Order: sequence, then C-alpha cells, then structure tokens
Amino acid sequence: MNDWPDRRTGDRSERYGRGSDSARPESARAMPHIQRRPAPPQRPQSPPQRPQVPPQSQGHDDRYQDGGYGNSPDPGYDSGYNTGQVYGSGGGGSDGRGGGGRRGGGDGGYVQGGPAPDWRRRIKLGALTLVVVVLAVSISTYFWADSKLKREVDLSKVIERPESGDGTNYLIVGSDSREGMSAEEKKRLRTGSAEGKRTDSMMILHDGSNGPTLISLPRDSNVEIPTFVGSESGKKFQGTGRQVKLNAAYAEDGPELLVRTVEFNTGLHIDHYVEIGFGGFAKIVDAIGGVELDIPKAFKDKKSGADFQAGKQTLNGEQSLAFVRTRSAFAGSDLDRTKNQQKFLAALASQTATVSTIINPFKLYPTMGAGLDTLIVDKDMSLWALGNMFFAMKGVTGGEGTSMNMPISGSVGSNLVWDKAKVKQLVEQLNNDEKVTVKGN
Repeated sequence: MNDWPDRRTGDRSERYGRGSDSARPESARAMPHIQRRPAPPQRPQSPPQRPQVPPQSQGHDDRYQDGGYGNSPDPGYDSGYNTGQVYGSGGGGSDGRGGGGRRGGGDGGYVQGGPAPDWRRRIKLGALTLVVVVLAVSISTYFWADSKLKREVDLSKVIERPESGDGTNYLIVGSDSREGMSAEEKKRLRTGSAEGKRTDSMMILHDGSNGPTLISLPRDSNVEIPTFVGSESGKKFQGTGRQVKLNAAYAEDGPELLVRTVEFNTGLHIDHYVEIGFGGFAKIVDAIGGVELDIPKAFKDKKSGADFQAGKQTLNGEQSLAFVRTRSAFAGSDLDRTKNQQKFLAALASQTATVSTIINPFKLYPTMGAGLDTLIVDKDMSLWALGNMFFAMKGVTGGEGTSMNMPISGSVGSNLVWDKAKVKQLVEQLNNDEKVTVKGN
C-alpha cells in the first residue's frame, strides 16, 4: 500500500533528500509542501507559469491552506500567517505613480520605497524656524544695544519748560570730549589734551509729518543764561540777564543748562538730548568703511589737520573729524563750519541707516558698538526714538527735509545775534508741524 498522497511518485531518496536512505525526512526544510487540490494540467513544452498572488487582505496563501502538515483548516479561517513581503505584479500603487510605503494597486501588491516628501509641511517648518531665529536675534540685539546706551542726562531737572508741540525735537551735540582716547589717538586726531569737554557743534533736528528739519546753532550765538537749577547741586541760580556764547552754557553746568538755555531763547521744547564725543565719532565712520562726500572746494587747516582736494572722496574717521572741526579756513568761520557739519552728519546717517548695514552683522554690530559706547542721551531716550532720529537725519539729504542755520541778524563783538522775528516764525512752524519756509544764514 502506498503511504504517500496522490500525485506523489518517484524514488524515496528524491522525496526525502538527496543521498538519504532513511525512512523519515531529514528535516522539515527539505519536505515540499503538499498540494491537496488537483494540480492544474500542464501544457507540454510551455514555460512554467508564475504563481498568482492572492489578495493581501486574505492574510494567507491558498497554496498553504493545510499549513503544509496535512491538517486542512476550515476554509473560512484566516490564520493571519504571512511568509514574508509579497510583491505585486504590475505597475505599482493605486495611484499609478509607483510611490512607496503604501498598500494599493489593483493586484493587491505592496509598493516599495518611502512616502513622498510633504514639501508644503517642510516649507512651513522652515519658515517658522527662520522667524524664530530672526526674532531671537532681534530681541537679543535690542537688549544688547539698550544696555550700552548711557542715559546720563536728566531733563526733569530743567525748569520752566515750554509746552510740547507736534513732532519730535532732538538737541544733537558734538562735544570735544577725549574720554576713552589714548595719547596716541589724541595725537593722531589732533584733539589736544584739554581736560573736561566743550560743545563743538549743536543742532536741533525736528522730525515731523512735513519732513525733517535740521537747524544748526552756531556755538558763538549770543544768548541769555536764564534762571536754572544746578544739575549736581540742585541749587537754584537766579537769572541776571547775562549774555554769553551758547557753548558757555554747556561749559558752565552741562547738558541740562544747555537745554534750558536753548528752550528759553527759542521757545521750542526739546524732547531728547543726544551727545557724541570725538572718539566715538571717528570710530563710527571707520566702522562703516568711511563716508563719501563731494567737497566743492579744496581747503587746508593746520589746527584741525584738514587737507582736502575738491571732488568726491571717501573720508575715514580721522579725516571726517578734521572736516567737521575746521572753521578758520573759511570766510564765514563758524557759519561755514556748521554747514559742513550738517552736510557730513546727513551723509553719515544716509550711509549708515541702510539695509546693507542692518542685515550685515559684521557691519551692524561694530557700527552700533562704536556709536553706543560714546553716545550720551537723556534718561527717556529709547532705541526706537534714537533710530527715528537717524532715519530723520537721513531724510535731510534724501530730498524730504530742510537744513539751515539759525537766522542771524548781526553780531555783538564776536557773538552772533539771532533774528528774533524769524526765530519766532520758525518755532511756530515747527510747533505746528508745518512746512518750514523761514530761511536761515
């Protein structure tokens, strides 16, 4: 009697393993799976057919319904057994693109490869990351710069102040302070070694809706020292009608008395005070790589060290300081010097307040550091207000604003006398934030 299932014939050695005479198989690995169903008829001389892959959802192959061990399970039973990854025939996934990592396809196969990248999600994440980085850098830069501001001027000590008008008024002072300068720098910049500090230039910058207006106040202007309270002593000094040069007010009791004197003699409310010394001025210019100026006429000055040819040229820090300090080389002396100071400061602001400077950290931080280290401002000055001042200064050369000297009517000795009628009209226009029509000298 044949113990083997139907359709199984041949030598026992072929069925149990090559070269084996044992009555039992060597291992289950060598034992072929048993087919319980009738094998389909084979066509003669035709190539073997590729077995059909059952649908994936069945979870098993009907070729192994009896588990390969002679026990035929219930036809409806799903063992969940999977011998490995089954690859479908045909052209890929259900979308026909051959995308990977998804079940699909008309033949129930599995498409190879990872999921298609979600570029929209990646772009959103990248944009969010960029915004976070920019915010972090901006906030840290703000606090860094804010911590470097020297808020030393207390305008609350200024008494009997005029009412505020429209717009914002800045009193900008260039002092001859040598603070922080080495002996070599003093020699190179020709600043001398005088103790203390005096004002070398004074300007009022009005920032309003009709464009910025920059007004130079000659340091030799004849003004009256009014009643004031000492910035250090707190003692009240009664005004006696004493007439002095404007820069004497600064020398007598510093920025607070200078603001008090300007407000008393003009009737214009000063909102903010900004002062920079020689050293900081030169460092800012060098930090931005120099300032380009068009000098209409050549001039020299031994005192300041100025030696300029006519035409366009780029001035470094040392040359810039000589340019704004020179007055003895000009017929108009201090009035001509104030015009050069206006021209230079407007060019400096125009070339500093640019996108190329702001977005370049290798240029922005040295420039800010150089300026903020020597910049002295009032206690209410914010970085926002300071930035507005620089952009307003830039607007003076951009055709949006006006630059002028304080109107002069004559002189008393070596002191320049202001034209009171024109000064009154000018102040009214500034307070009302009107277009300035007054002409200065």
